[in-house]
Parts: sequence; structure tokens; C-alpha cells
Amino acid sequence: MEANLKRLLPLLALCAAASPAIFTRTAFGQSAGVPDGRQALVGQGNGGGHFSVDYSFKGSRAKDGAVPTATLIQDAASNLYGTTSSGGGFGCGGSGCGVVFKLDATNHETVLHAFAGPDGATPHGALVMDSAGNLYGTTSAGGSGSACPGGCGTVFKIDTTGSETVLHNFTGNPDGANPYAGLAMDDSGNLYGTTESGGASNLGTIFQIDRNGAEAVLHSFAGRPSDGADPKAGLTLDLNGNLYGTTFSGGSAGFGIAYQLDTTNSESVLYNFTGGADGGNPIGGLTRDSDGTLYGTTTTGGSSSGKGVLGGGHFGDIHYGCCKGTVYKLSRDGENILYTFKGNNDGGTPASTLVLSNGVLYGTTLIGGPGHNGTAFRVTIANGSESVLHGFKGGKDGASPGAGLLRNSAGVLYGTTEGGGHLQKGTVFQYKP
Repeated sequence: MEANLKRLLPLLALCAAASPAIFTRTAFGQSAGVPDGRQALVGQGNGGGHFSVDYSFKGSRAKDGAVPTATLIQDAASNLYGTTSSGGGFGCGGSGCGVVFKLDATNHETVLHAFAGPDGATPHGALVMDSAGNLYGTTSAGGSGSACPGGCGTVFKIDTTGSETVLHNFTGNPDGANPYAGLAMDDSGNLYGTTESGGASNLGTIFQIDRNGAEAVLHSFAGRPSDGADPKAGLTLDLNGNLYGTTFSGGSAGFGIAYQLDTTNSESVLYNFTGGADGGNPIGGLTRDSDGTLYGTTTTGGSSSGKGVLGGGHFGDIHYGCCKGTVYKLSRDGENILYTFKGNNDGGTPASTLVLSNGVLYGTTLIGGPGHNGTAFRVTIANGSESVLHGFKGGKDGASPGAGLLRNSAGVLYGTTEGGGHLQKGTVFQYKP
């Protein structure tokens, strides 16, 4: 938790009105213990659905994970897979180096792998699964790279027997360092990701790991004024092989960019965030619909009017707000703000990548909401209306959901919280509309 707090402190320091509430290797098949039981909790919000906690993490003393920050994935058998950024043992300063876990359809959790440092440490990103059931991910620290305190991070694979293989150890320059986000996989099995730092300018990279495990730097971010810096978000891959993402900082105003990297590795800045009415400092990535429109969130900025167009229009009378954040749309007409968070009952500081389904966007906020500890929300694209599905209270229901939501074919939403739960180590939750 301490490492995550340090990472978020610069962001939280900007938010004067923000809530204060942010914030032995285990082999495959060895259970970390049965769950504390599904807790059917009445959701705070106006979504009209049913919220429940599927699992509460127990932390290192129980050889379990703690502080999950990544979006979940689900297989055909309804098993959920994810990572926690700490727990699993007493390495990495005593808090544990994090785990990869599986939660089955009966809410029984199994730790598939507990990181120890040399094999990686502190995974923040989501996993990706290939057709054979192998899992791939990143760790933001650990590995053999000596240029970074605690290691420069890794790309890893966990096979169906629970054996972990480090595919790449980051070294800083030129290959990048400290990948925060998870990976994208193309149809050929190539992996794509970002690093927060390292590269030619030490401002982060976009990289590829091919099927043979060879790493190539596709782009090194150069920072202000013409390029982004510090990419915390993962990548979105379109059918033509183009990559899309965001950076937390850099760009013409220093508040981050949205970008495209084409198949020739030529980067185009799609939008420069200003930190004002249009938002700033995106942590979440981009969600792309079938016509190429992109959707995302910013952790800061926004306006009291809540809606408007930049690029193809104007806002008119704008009152700039601080640190509530936005949900935005990017199209050929420019940037359109769908919703501005006020940091009150509606939530604030969205750090997640959005899920799109039938004209509705789903996501989470780290702060605010009826319970003052973050929200799960939906925004209707057609009219920009926002509904809180659940307001986290910081107790057994969880607190500070930083990761995005998973929506399955039945319309059930799954997510994680960094805090709260039975032992305040974080939770896995679900919301049924």
C-alpha cells in the first residue's frame, strides 16, 4: 500500500477537496485459503442493481495478495484472473512483492504465483491470456535490471502448470523501465506495452515482445512540447495493427496526450490535454468503438458546465474545476467532454480505462461517491448522464477502486478495490444490473 500511496501523492496533493481515503513462493494449485464468504451488501448508488463482494484479500501473513490495482480478466469457465501489487510473502520491504491469482466461479481463490523480486515485483497491470491458457503480464519493479532501485521491471509468462518465465528484464536505456500497465496481444501472439520511464529520453517507451521473446522499442517518448511522457496506460490495438494510448504528462501543455502509433512505428499526437476544462493527466487508456471513436478518462481538470467540444467548437462560459476529472470522447471533430466529475456523490479522480457496451461507458473513480471512498459508475454517451452504480464505504465493500471494470457476456461487471475488505487488503467485487 505504501508504494501505491507514494505513486498517488503528487496527484492527490492537487485535490484540495478530495477524500482522504486512497489509497516463500506459492506454487500453482496451492490455495491461499477459502474466501471469507460472499458478502451481499446493499449498494449505495442509483444504478438499481445488486452489488456483492466476491473475495477479500488477506495479505502476506496468509500467503495471499494485497492491494489489487489491475483490471480482471475472465476465461470461458468463468474463472477470474488478476494481480495484486503486494502481498504473497515478506519480501520487497516486508509487504510482499505481489501475486498472480485465480478466483473460480465459487469464489475460491488460488495464488498461481507469488513474486520474490528477481522474478519480478509489484505488478500493477492486467493480465492477458492466450488460446492455450497461458497468462502474460508485467511487473513494475524487480528483475535483473540494475539501473533502477529495486529493479526495472519485467515481462513474464505463467503457463498452465503455474511455472513462471521472465520473458524480458528491463534495463532502463534503451528498452525502457517500470512498466505500470498490462499488455496487449495481437493475433500472432506478439505482446505490446508501455514503460513509465527509460528509453532514449528516460520518459517512457512503447515496446513489443515477439513470440520468441525478443524485445524491440517501437517508440521512445520525448516529452514536451511535441510528445508525451510517463505513460501509465496500456495500449489498445485496432484491426489494422495500429496502437492507441495516453501519457500522464508531456504534450504542449504538460498535462499528457492521447496518441496513435501506426504499423510503421510513426507516432501521431491525437490530442494535447491542457489540464483545464478538457481534463488532464490521464492514467487510464483508450477504448475504441467500431467507427474509430476513442473514449477515455482524465484524473484532473474538467468544468462546472460538464459538457462541451474542443477542437471543433468551444465551451463558452467555463468555470475551471480542480481534480475531479472527466470522461471524454475523441473523434475527427476534436475532444468532447461527456461528463465532468464534481468529486461529491458522483465520484472523482477516474484512473481507469473504460468499458463500452451498447452506448454506455462503465468505469471507476478513486474518490468521492455516496460512501466517500470511490465509485463504480456508468455514463450514457448520447446525453452525458452519469449514474453511480455503487459508492464504496471503505469497510467490507472495499475502497479506492483504481482499476477498470470487466463486463462479461451476461452484463455482469467485475472489479477490484485497492483498500477495504475484511482485512483492509482490497477486494474483488461484482455488480449485477
